[in-house]
Amino acid sequence: MSGSIAARFHDGLVAQVHAVALMHEAGTLVIRAGDGAELGRWATADLFAVHGRKDELRLGANGQPTGARVVVKGREDVARVLATLPVLGQKRRQQTGREIRIAVTATVALAAVIVAYLYGVPLLAGRITGLVPPEWERNLGETVARQMEASLGDDSGFEVCDSNPDSLANRAIARFGAAALEGSGSPFELDIRVVKSEIPNAFALPGGQVFFFSALLEQAETQDEFAGVLAHEVGHVAYRHGMEQLISTAGTGALIGFILGDMTGISVAAGLGATIIDARFSRDAERQADAFAAHVAERMDFNPAGLADLINRVGADDEFARALALLSTHPLTDDRKAALDPLSQQRPTGLEPPFTTAEWNAIRSMCGMPDPKTKSK
Repeated sequence: MSGSIAARFHDGLVAQVHAVALMHEAGTLVIRAGDGAELGRWATADLFAVHGRKDELRLGANGQPTGARVVVKGREDVARVLATLPVLGQKRRQQTGREIRIAVTATVALAAVIVAYLYGVPLLAGRITGLVPPEWERNLGETVARQMEASLGDDSGFEVCDSNPDSLANRAIARFGAAALEGSGSPFELDIRVVKSEIPNAFALPGGQVFFFSALLEQAETQDEFAGVLAHEVGHVAYRHGMEQLISTAGTGALIGFILGDMTGISVAAGLGATIIDARFSRDAERQADAFAAHVAERMDFNPAGLADLINRVGADDEFARALALLSTHPLTDDRKAALDPLSQQRPTGLEPPFTTAEWNAIRSMCGMPDPKTKSK
């Protein structure tokens, strides 16, 4: 470069900024202070450009302190430096090419991860679920239950409507659940709890826990509706859909937990309570649970299509109820509606209803509701 070029110099050691003049001498960039004192000599071959603002050139040099910089401002002065030191232009083009290649590679890799996450893990989730030891799933389900209680309950968790396991209502519900699960080959024992909540919903968690919310029970007008939903949730337990859903939605984190044996629910299950609340079962899982409920109805006299009636009634409520209700987490698609009707017509005759009139009245009243004024069938 002919003549000197004004610049700023950071030596990378102290915060002081020097106003300097740059000179090019025999393959070396000479940095001089305003009084002519030489502050540094950087070999041209060691120079590299650092990202800076528009019309600004920031230079560093190999072998210098990490923060050492020479800053040239102004389009004309930048052009003079680049014209004098063509190696900088070559390095800048090479760096730009590397950055583009890195960006393209990262984009392709991210797309591959997204595709694998959206399609690969869900497709494999069913097979992976079969490899999860039941005890791990039970432990994980307990943790998910605690997180769900923290999200939807108060500080003390959910309030169970009837804490006496020997009450008429709880014995009837437990008997129904055991009969529904019988013959499914499930490794789990059901733990069905009716809890107080203003959200009309029901959940089947990994490991056999089922929560039935009081707001949903209040809206159930017949045994058919209550039994239809409960049998549907037991179907999710039988098919281990809760575990399959967590693997599908938690994906890599859950798989790493399986590999490391971290099924204590401390780290892997973090946030999974919210996942259960927010996520939906797949359409295949819903169809399987519907078919399970229909098969249960072949042994106990109730109409599985009552599930659809209850979902429709809940969906007619306010927006808050719809957002967290059964309709959201168990979407009633047209194909499900179409499938439930013929399933309900295939039931044999002469079966005993799932609950006696006294049992159904006890169930309807277990959360402190007034005496039911509904039909027992």
